[in-house]
Amino acid sequence: MNVFDFFSSPIGLGHVTRDIAIANDFENISTNFVTGSGAARILEKMNFKVQDVYNPPSFIIENGTLKNPAKWLWNYYQYYRDCKNISEKIIQKDNPVLVISDEDFASLTVAQSMKIPTVLITDVLETHFTKGLTSFIEKKMNKSMQEIIQKCDIVIFPENGDNTDNIKRVGPIVRQTNLTREELRRKFSFDKNTIVISIGGTNAGVFLIEKALEVISKMNQDVEIVLVSGPAVDKKFENVRNLGFVDNLHEIIFAADLVISLAGKSTIDEANAYGTPAIFIPIKGHFEQEDNAKEQGFVFEDINRLDELIVKKLEEKRTPANTDGAKIASEIIRKFMNE
Repeated sequence: MNVFDFFSSPIGLGHVTRDIAIANDFENISTNFVTGSGAARILEKMNFKVQDVYNPPSFIIENGTLKNPAKWLWNYYQYYRDCKNISEKIIQKDNPVLVISDEDFASLTVAQSMKIPTVLITDVLETHFTKGLTSFIEKKMNKSMQEIIQKCDIVIFPENGDNTDNIKRVGPIVRQTNLTREELRRKFSFDKNTIVISIGGTNAGVFLIEKALEVISKMNQDVEIVLVSGPAVDKKFENVRNLGFVDNLHEIIFAADLVISLAGKSTIDEANAYGTPAIFIPIKGHFEQEDNAKEQGFVFEDINRLDELIVKKLEEKRTPANTDGAKIASEIIRKFMNE
């Protein structure tokens, strides 16, 4: 049986959820996941083999705005060095036939130095966190990242479009469910119009929870509010059904009538795939979330008109956009290993 080491970035939960979607399509393949934080907890709950060894840096968010991105970038560099040491020990011990990485560039560097084939899963080809003088460091990091990407045997990009060089565009990668929406609504006891508020695997979205609850409480809407606060939020909220940390957010999204979320790539893809109306508010200054939100027609300032957006979205028709991205990605990996 082939053995893969699958290194999944634990910065948020979007990486590991799409990785689970891909791994679910593997057959006769032993997958050893390496990650940390909430991502490791999801994998453990789903009985995947996982090593919880990464401790990612946290974003500093004030009033929905990313503060001191240069400091975060420096912390990320230190984190990268730690991950490089950790992944080197794991790869040497496992001697895998393939290293798959979802935006964990440290493991790719190690594997490439050991001449082990590498597959990268990413929706970002360069970062834009900093401006001014501090952007010089980020430009150097981007150059190193580009060199790693070019050395990968395959780069799986979860967007639609044409393949170029080693980049394979497979479309959105989302988890699937065998249950119908009606079955899921019964499973979760969603009896009214249900608004799901979700902020991912960090506490960066507390500002969005607070604002959304404030707005909905003043609206004349007979709705149930379901909060998926994730693994990093301890704060208690009133007049809301808090599911806390879940491993099946995709099913909750499918069952919901409206999703209010940060602008993480995986949550956006899952809402679009299931046709669930959604409002995506990015962290201000977080280039990736701002780009994701813009593609969906949202900007950070939309947080100040949540009331009208909620009314509009609750009346919106569901338009599913099913994707085979996970299946295509797993087939690309299997085919590569059989060549």
